[in-house]
Amino acid sequence: MHSFEYASPATLKEALGLLGGSWSDAAVLAGGTDLITLMKEHLAEPKRVVNIKGIKELGGIAKSGGGLRIGAAATVDELLSSALVRAEYPSLLAAARGIGSPQLRHMGTVVGDLCQRPRCWYYRNGFGLLAQKNGKSLVDDGQNEFHAIFPKGAAKFVSASSFAPALIALGAKLKIASPSGVREVNVADFFKAPSSDADREIDLHPNEIVTAIHIPAAKGARNATYEVRNREGLDWPLATASVSLTMKGSSVSSAAIVLGHVGPTPVVATAAAGSLAGKTITEATAEEAGKAAVAGATPLSDNGYKVHLAAVAVKRALLAAAGKA
Repeated sequence: MHSFEYASPATLKEALGLLGGSWSDAAVLAGGTDLITLMKEHLAEPKRVVNIKGIKELGGIAKSGGGLRIGAAATVDELLSSALVRAEYPSLLAAARGIGSPQLRHMGTVVGDLCQRPRCWYYRNGFGLLAQKNGKSLVDDGQNEFHAIFPKGAAKFVSASSFAPALIALGAKLKIASPSGVREVNVADFFKAPSSDADREIDLHPNEIVTAIHIPAAKGARNATYEVRNREGLDWPLATASVSLTMKGSSVSSAAIVLGHVGPTPVVATAAAGSLAGKTITEATAEEAGKAAVAGATPLSDNGYKVHLAAVAVKRALLAAAGKA
């Protein structure tokens, strides 16, 4: 690990003033569960590390405008302990429970989960986001069993975020601060497929800090997350589905279905969600929606199994949301 300056500002304004115009100038430290690893592996070499854990305005989980605000410094353990989350957002609770490491839950933040870098072993071993050597993809003919079944261009890694699918299905937004002001971004638009190794996979600039997540009021909508994993404990899912259902009696009025860990960005299954309108959630309709959600998948040589897993995850998430699991 290279030497670096360490700063622990007391206010957001101070923290923003310590950032720079490039990713090598400074890095934001919240839980540090990903940043420290990246620095040890020389994938991140910031000249300054800015610790935001002590900034009070960035903490807490509380009601806001009828919905929920999750501060940038709020940990996964805090989310698990929140009565507000347990009451209205079971999809977030399920995603948090899927993080099997007590250490990660204690230290890691919900916003940090959104901002973590890809877990692709080619990227982590220094071959870049697009995993290329001499202009050729290493993924196509290499070990790709955990890679994307919905690749975007040359990007074939999968988004590692546990919370992104649920937050997108819930219509959440991010507040992002910079020295010039605050902007708001839909979580659905926060994730990007890079076209070069110089790009980032999230819509965040070096001089910005995500300050909070804002989730609109559930208003009776039913939501759920279902994850498929190789094993319990410290592992990332093979496929995830998060859903949100607005019901009219026993029929679906509107729905959102979002797949995770199957593409470089979370995959919003718009057509599959639309196919549920006016229908009752049953084993048959949930299975049909699952198949529709993966209809556009283009698996690689060794990850075709993920197509079935993602379809099953959709089915089970829908049944859970409808109270039929």
